[in-house]
Amino acid sequence: MTVAAHSDAAILSAGKRTLALEAGALQTLSEHLSDVFVDAVRTVLACQGRVVVCGLGKTGHIARKLAATFASTGTPALFMHAAEALHGDLGMLTDKDVLLALSHSGSGHELLTILPIAKRLNVPVIAMTGHPDSELAKLSNIHLHVQVDQEACPLNLAPTTSTTAALALGDALAVATLQARGFNEEDFARAHPGGALGRRLLTRVKDVMRQSDALPTVTENATVAQALLEISNKGMGMTAVLDSQGRAIGIFTDGDLRRLIESQGDIRQVPIVVGMSPSPQHISADVLAVQAASIMDEGRISQLLVANESGQLVGALHMHDLMTAKVI
Repeated sequence: MTVAAHSDAAILSAGKRTLALEAGALQTLSEHLSDVFVDAVRTVLACQGRVVVCGLGKTGHIARKLAATFASTGTPALFMHAAEALHGDLGMLTDKDVLLALSHSGSGHELLTILPIAKRLNVPVIAMTGHPDSELAKLSNIHLHVQVDQEACPLNLAPTTSTTAALALGDALAVATLQARGFNEEDFARAHPGGALGRRLLTRVKDVMRQSDALPTVTENATVAQALLEISNKGMGMTAVLDSQGRAIGIFTDGDLRRLIESQGDIRQVPIVVGMSPSPQHISADVLAVQAASIMDEGRISQLLVANESGQLVGALHMHDLMTAKVI
């Protein structure tokens, strides 16, 4: 195969042509969306098992992506390769599932072989094809017509526009389902605990706060010298000041130290109650860590105490703790 010489303008033109054709196909697809799409969404909503998304070749890649999209947006789903299904993987399919079959031609031997088994299991079949008169379309319970006039490939052969349309229609099906299901940000976070949104919506103060031996504290009878030793040992840039009941009556920070030196000079034997900031702000351990970050940001503070319902100190947060946990 020889490589033809192409100008920069020709290459750019080919790219623009591809995008224009695929964008046009999606617009046409949107205009032709009908009540059949509503039936498909309601079928998925009624599914008591999983949406088993099946395809082969290029549509198989699209099917795999759609299964992942459904699973991450509140609809249990899995991908079943059409060819592997004929050699044992069909055992994935149960009578509680919905089969979503993708084939642009609608005539693939593998998918057509699967359909009778699905019918015997009374599994609803949603077919997504580019040919409403195909055998797959006729044998399905619901047919979603993925209409494209031509592929972006200049030979009109390589699946390009058709796979883009199938992907977009599958996404539309998944998104309409998640909205109908009432899937919200917290649900999304539970499905994506390792992602940024998951960390923000699932991580609570108790998950990242410092506690027990890592918590800097002194009693109300301590001196500033003793408080400085505690600050140095615990590395939070502050220490909480506790009464006899373990309640935080004050906080002594680096900023308090600077102000105390300016006013007192020699501070080593100064009682901590003289230099501390009284009635420090605190938060519950069950509050979302992102809320603690907001409080610290608004108050322009780097540390925040954590107390229980009785006001007893149970932990402390430093802004660095939230950064390390990637909450902010």
